[in-house]
Amino acid sequence: MGPEDRTVGFETPRPPRIPGRLGRLWELANDLSWTWNREAAALFRTIDPPLWRRTRHNPVALLRTVGAERLRDLAEDAAFLRRYDAARAGAGAQSSWFGRNHPALADTSVAYFCAEFALHESIPIYSGGLGVLAGDHLKAASELGVPLVGVGLMYAHGYFDQTLGPDGWQEDADDPLDPDLTPLERLHAVDGVSWLASIRGGGRRIRIGAWRLRVGRVSLYLLDTDLEENDPADRGLSHQLYAGGADHRLRQEAILGVGGVRVLAALGIEPGAWHANEGHAAFMMVERARRLMRDGLSFADAVSRVRASTVFTTHTPVPAGHDVFSHAQMREWIGETFWEEFPHREELLGLGLHPDDEARDRFHMTAAAIRLSRRVNGVSARHGRVSREIWRGLWEGRAAGEVPIRHVTNGVHLATWMHEDIADLLDEWLPAGWRQCAGDEAMWRAARDVPVEALWRARRRLKLRLLDLMRDEARRRWPDHWPESAHLAGAGTLMSPGPLTIGFARRFATYKRADLIFRDRNRLLALLSDPARPVQLIFAGKAHPRDDDGKRVLQRVYEHTRDPDFEGRIAFLENYGLHTAHGLVEGVDLWLNIPRVPLEASGTSGMKAALNGVPQLATADGWWEEGFEGDNGWLIPRAPDGTSEEEVDEHDAEHLFRLLEEEVVPLYYDRPGPDAPDDAPAGWLGRARRAIEVAGARFTAGRMVRDYARDYYVPALRGMTDGDDPPTAR
Repeated sequence: MGPEDRTVGFETPRPPRIPGRLGRLWELANDLSWTWNREAAALFRTIDPPLWRRTRHNPVALLRTVGAERLRDLAEDAAFLRRYDAARAGAGAQSSWFGRNHPALADTSVAYFCAEFALHESIPIYSGGLGVLAGDHLKAASELGVPLVGVGLMYAHGYFDQTLGPDGWQEDADDPLDPDLTPLERLHAVDGVSWLASIRGGGRRIRIGAWRLRVGRVSLYLLDTDLEENDPADRGLSHQLYAGGADHRLRQEAILGVGGVRVLAALGIEPGAWHANEGHAAFMMVERARRLMRDGLSFADAVSRVRASTVFTTHTPVPAGHDVFSHAQMREWIGETFWEEFPHREELLGLGLHPDDEARDRFHMTAAAIRLSRRVNGVSARHGRVSREIWRGLWEGRAAGEVPIRHVTNGVHLATWMHEDIADLLDEWLPAGWRQCAGDEAMWRAARDVPVEALWRARRRLKLRLLDLMRDEARRRWPDHWPESAHLAGAGTLMSPGPLTIGFARRFATYKRADLIFRDRNRLLALLSDPARPVQLIFAGKAHPRDDDGKRVLQRVYEHTRDPDFEGRIAFLENYGLHTAHGLVEGVDLWLNIPRVPLEASGTSGMKAALNGVPQLATADGWWEEGFEGDNGWLIPRAPDGTSEEEVDEHDAEHLFRLLEEEVVPLYYDRPGPDAPDDAPAGWLGRARRAIEVAGARFTAGRMVRDYARDYYVPALRGMTDGDDPPTAR
């Protein structure tokens, strides 16, 4: 039996003792569909509310920790049993949209490869937006019945745990994952061997194991090299996300792409279509071409066959942001994987050539992915245009407008990111079935009818919840992480629910310009300390461990949290992750997103905020160029063409302050008076309602996955090659 043909079984952690009447409670906890099954989430919260908070909403940890006596009592509690039955019913109530619309493809599958997935805080195998998008993609596919199979890497040491020193410099530590406190199931061969596939590189054989996560009807397989059979130098290849240098990254991407194809083969999964979410997964396509050539196809025919069934999504709008490896690295670290069975080595390396790169000995992962994909897309309308410009060199002599790269604008998973208080309110005012009506703008128009007083009460509750979260986080981190009490003020413990609260949370990269608002200290001080109309700022996010420029931006932001002149009105929420992201996008009043145009491919944090009635103030980049409609937020106009980077920053800062001073703050504090019910700012809440309407109608993951299914997956599953327009230049 070869390494690609193993028979596989599953090893699940021993469950805690649960009374027979609640026999499916453990099963509910081990299927991540509970993250959007409101009845299941409410059920787990009811078991032990304080413990639910301490475990950061982790039902597996909850059930392993709660006392057996408590579970026995609940098994006799009629009200709890009704909740239990409702949760079980909710777990089975899923749409069959794909099956109804494409019954002939019911037995097919689409393999979805990505380097990171964000599904729950207890599984820290993500760094930011790409992972959150991938997680939302799986959730929406499960809801819609799209036959998706996910493939990623099992980062046992997580991304990293962030702590800020007294000077604001980011310190990075491992964020280890405990499989016993997650729904992870280890896969193994029935002969007891822990590995399912292998690749060769660096003179060694690297064996690859796998874990499974159930995401409703979608299975996600996570590849793992931390096996006793591997050399110690190879066991750490899957330990941490985006760790190490270029050689390490190359080998990780070979494990993802090549190893992923081989693990699926070992599992007996034969996808009819393949989706690479970013260039990290390009080796998935190369491996499939190798296998076809092993079976007798020519190089040209193998490439054509791979192209016909492959979808590639690019997320990077900057040429320098795409992975590039030297041919020498390729030969040293993964050459043995391909060279022995790939008779056309030069043609293989040619797949990764970029015509604009004078160095002819480098392999561009995105160029290879484009050459091996029939269907290529960016993640917003603007990003589609930018991608056509960046990659038009692959189509010799073409104008950018003629390059066959399209776009599918990103979306976010509605049931994950909309708080139940907002959803309950919409239940009263939107037509029945609104949650399943992605893209139905007529239905979502009813959000305009939500009474401003009711929306204001919900928004105030969510802000109080955010402030409680920030205090909980400060209480949790202070004893072990913060040597100075000044950290407490900088963590937001002095903030109150009355002031206009602005949120900024994302990766700290220089182009995202978290420090733009600090260009004019005096204007900012006047805004924040106005006794009649005060403002608060909350920042969160991590800089990449090797991005010192990003760390310096973070440090500048943090320094202002310790400045007594700002009276505790600027806070930084450390160790940003999914748990704290929910509190921020739900609880702030205004979302700030100010990347330097056109460097943001899409951005999805503003979509999540909008679903909760939080308008956005942003530059005309990514999704906001499409999403801004004049009355659902605010737009910073673009600087004139030909403006220097410094002049762009000055232009954008001036317009940011002008919008805050002249429009945003006055509108928020335009109240009917203290004697009016709830003192609700009607003009502000009108924008909040429009934010909900536009995001719900056009920027959900349900709409996004339907677009992929209709325009990309179904044609790929049917092998449609009409109008194929492959790249020509090398």
